[in-house]
Amino acid sequence: MLILILLMVSLYFYGLTSVSHKSEKVKFTIESGTSTKEVINKLYEAHLIKSKIATFIYVGLNRNILIKAGEYELDRNYDTKEIFTVLDEGDSSHNTITITFIEGKRIADYISQIKDKFGYSEEDFLAVMNDSEYLKELINKYDFLDEHILNEQLYYPLEGYLFPSTYEFYKDASLKDIIEKMLDKCDKVLDNYNALIKTSGYTTHEILTIASIVESEAKNAKDRPMVSQVIYKRLNMNMSLGMDSTATYGAKRPLNSDTVNSDVNEKNPYNTRDTSFIGLPIGPICSPSEESIKAALSPSETNYVYFISDGELNIHFAETYNEFLKLKEIYG
Repeated sequence: MLILILLMVSLYFYGLTSVSHKSEKVKFTIESGTSTKEVINKLYEAHLIKSKIATFIYVGLNRNILIKAGEYELDRNYDTKEIFTVLDEGDSSHNTITITFIEGKRIADYISQIKDKFGYSEEDFLAVMNDSEYLKELINKYDFLDEHILNEQLYYPLEGYLFPSTYEFYKDASLKDIIEKMLDKCDKVLDNYNALIKTSGYTTHEILTIASIVESEAKNAKDRPMVSQVIYKRLNMNMSLGMDSTATYGAKRPLNSDTVNSDVNEKNPYNTRDTSFIGLPIGPICSPSEESIKAALSPSETNYVYFISDGELNIHFAETYNEFLKLKEIYG
């Protein structure tokens, strides 16, 4: 009997644990007049609780819980107690902040948005993101992060990893909450490409670096696989990538700035316009979209070595230097 009781108690507490160790937000609505039993059934169907029986018992033992109608953002890494704390506090829709982080932007741009919405300063953000101990914690938490982000030459350790998307944060979210929610999204996206990354011959860090260059250089979806192919072609030829976007990033100049001679001649770990610079930049130069990540993993099967933009966001490609010079006469 004692063993049976201990087993039942263990099952009860196990049934109250979270369904996932990873953060995954779920919209959950409770209509007015919905019974406790219906709420628990809906929570189970939404994969937000492990056990209906354990949850019924928990609610029965905590009769002070008042489930309020409303729209909620719950997380699959919440345990049963955390879920019912949220439902007891009421509709959270007025306690959240929504931010859209656009692909192709840099962490510096994201910091500005976070500052406007939350009031955190750039110094606050950089203090968290540059904390080596915190970065090591993130490496242990996320499989796609590794020692690359600890390189002190990186301008921003997490550049390229904070996935561009629309997010809803609680108004009292900490900077770590914000960073990790964006990393959770990156983790979810990269999960779809793990097999391709493993067979690519490149690390995740390198793939994101390539994807970020593709994102910066090619604005049209049709051009991205070909820009990706040019990058790989030049890497295989041991040729400088010669990408303007890496020069402006290396010079710490704003997005979409025209490349100037000082950018080209500057020595830094990003500037591939420097003809003596062979290989990839030290890290990503922006936050790439999923489309650019796909292009980085599935380059086109062409033999292009050069390209030039026509100023209308279209890119024209060439296989030889002479062909490139002709394009340059046309498009400048």
